[in-house]
Amino acid sequence: MKRIGMLVAVEIDSVLSRYGTPGETKQYPGFTVWTYENDGYTLFVLNSGAGQIAAAAGVQFLISEFKVELIVNFGVVGGLTPAMSQTSSCVVERVVHYEFDTSPLDHCEVGRHLEYPDIYLPATPALVQKAVELCPELTPVTCASGDKFVDGEAAKTALHKQFGADICEMEAAAVVLTCDRNGIPCLLIKTVSDGVTGGAEEFTNSLLHTSDLCLKIADRIIKEL
Repeated sequence: MKRIGMLVAVEIDSVLSRYGTPGETKQYPGFTVWTYENDGYTLFVLNSGAGQIAAAAGVQFLISEFKVELIVNFGVVGGLTPAMSQTSSCVVERVVHYEFDTSPLDHCEVGRHLEYPDIYLPATPALVQKAVELCPELTPVTCASGDKFVDGEAAKTALHKQFGADICEMEAAAVVLTCDRNGIPCLLIKTVSDGVTGGAEEFTNSLLHTSDLCLKIADRIIKEL
């Protein structure tokens, strides 16, 4: 029986709507975890809340407490290019932790974690390939991840120009870094809630719809892993 951890930041309503009543719900300090038993796998869903710190703690908790073999993170994102318009879905191929900056000390590039060869943190290549095979509509993308809601066209265009990123959000860097350090594969499926010219209002108005779309795709892939 495969054990899969699902990290959810702000899209938990979509999970509870799609999967219904869990086999078990447990409260932990700082977290709630819902457990769903399925044919061939058990899904442990943890609602972390937004941001890198919460996401890193949630991923580590799923790995340490529940011994999961895989982390799946689905969710809504901001689009940084016209191609990543509202409701576009993608699979994260690599992440840049764009707010991480040690350059005054070591003169490396902004976003660079020194244990990696460049600024990009790779997701698990085999899972990216599998996701595209199962869902050809998914575009492999570079994700800019930081503890900031990016609002408006100017800020989004600047992120794209500086880092070559297609989307932005607040948890992916933590997911990839924590999984790498534990030797656990990860899969990140995202759907655009607010396009390059959009921002907070567009995000709020489309959150439930786009998170439902994203989970539908992620669930389809999970069942085939």
